[in-house]
Amino acid sequence: MNHDFSNKTIIVTGAASGMGRAATLKLREFGATIYAADRNYSALKETCEQSGAEPCVIDISKVEECNALIEKAQNEQGRLDGLVNFAGVIKRSGLLECTDEEFDFVMDVNVKACFYLCRAAARKMKKQGAGSIVNVSSIWSEIAAAGVFGYCVSKGAVSQITRSAALDLAGTGVRINEVRPGETNTAMLASERGYTMSQKEIDVKLKTIADSIPEKRLADPSEIAAAAIFLLSDQSSYMQGASITVDGGYTIC
Repeated sequence: MNHDFSNKTIIVTGAASGMGRAATLKLREFGATIYAADRNYSALKETCEQSGAEPCVIDISKVEECNALIEKAQNEQGRLDGLVNFAGVIKRSGLLECTDEEFDFVMDVNVKACFYLCRAAARKMKKQGAGSIVNVSSIWSEIAAAGVFGYCVSKGAVSQITRSAALDLAGTGVRINEVRPGETNTAMLASERGYTMSQKEIDVKLKTIADSIPEKRLADPSEIAAAAIFLLSDQSSYMQGASITVDGGYTIC
């Protein structure tokens, strides 16, 4: 599906890799001005050199940095048309093993940062009477999983941020919706396993996960990015507080 994002200014977090990078590249193809945000400078630089996006090195767990990112895009371009929150982290520990530090870290990045960015962006968008915010939660916000307690809790919170904010923003011209990815072929999927995995171990693990999905494969990051781009676009103009699940049929089993 082709979209026209000419004269649109969009912020993409988590743009250095995976889904965020895929979205950045595609949105640039569609003509958008992109402010690409991430902590990983070297990987972000590569994304921006490839796409022509504006690099923004930021720690999204810090409210002042989130506010500054929104201000930068607004001040330099005169408007902010879209925000998509791809940035996220995971810690693989269950309820009994999850430490205070792990829980706080996951909540700071996955929940507080989402709140900070949604609030700051919505304030700007409400003044201009238009804008689209897309949050990226997870299938685990709905069905949960063992051994990733903090992550599941955080993604459930992202879904509630989306739904609650949608009611607050209804009628203002600002829309907020979410994408719920399933198992996607990104670095996060093989991360935080308690030890450094060899490439062979990673391949075996990913095949095992893929075999558990009705489609018998992992999602490509570009497939998740496509759903987010649809929600950013005018073609989703009557969607408010909605969720698009992109999981190869996993959650219907």
